[in-house]
Amino acid sequence: MANITRFDPFEELARFQPLANFDDFFKGFRVRPWAGEGDFEPRIKVDVSEADAAYSVKAEIPGVRKEDIHVAIEGNQVSIEAELKKEKEEKKGEKVVRSERYYGKQSRSFTLGHDIDAGKSEAKYADGVLELKLPKKANGSTKELKVQ
Repeated sequence: MANITRFDPFEELARFQPLANFDDFFKGFRVRPWAGEGDFEPRIKVDVSEADAAYSVKAEIPGVRKEDIHVAIEGNQVSIEAELKKEKEEKKGEKVVRSERYYGKQSRSFTLGHDIDAGKSEAKYADGVLELKLPKKANGSTKELKVQ
């Protein structure tokens, strides 16, 4: 009995990865390649729990001032945005050996099963953890929360 296989003319194109060994090109150099395997793990890690009347959200956002965190609620969608500013400088005596800076924004949005009562929602930030208390409601509304 002969095996019959279906010919797919695009199969080779689907497996084509021109930058698959791009990291090997930079071995031995002290630079990081712009392409290749990156850190695709979300930087704002979120835990969501649900009770009968409300949702409780804990988001890990270390190293950020509470003034740089913005939470928006629209219906059943919650968006968290944080502005990061990191500066690092190494000195030996009076001579600067290395200086690094990073400025950027990170955001995370997710949808919940019920609309949120934005007027009764609360946000608190302490020790790198943002805690949200989001009461459920029948009608949707939009509000930006002030982080305490």
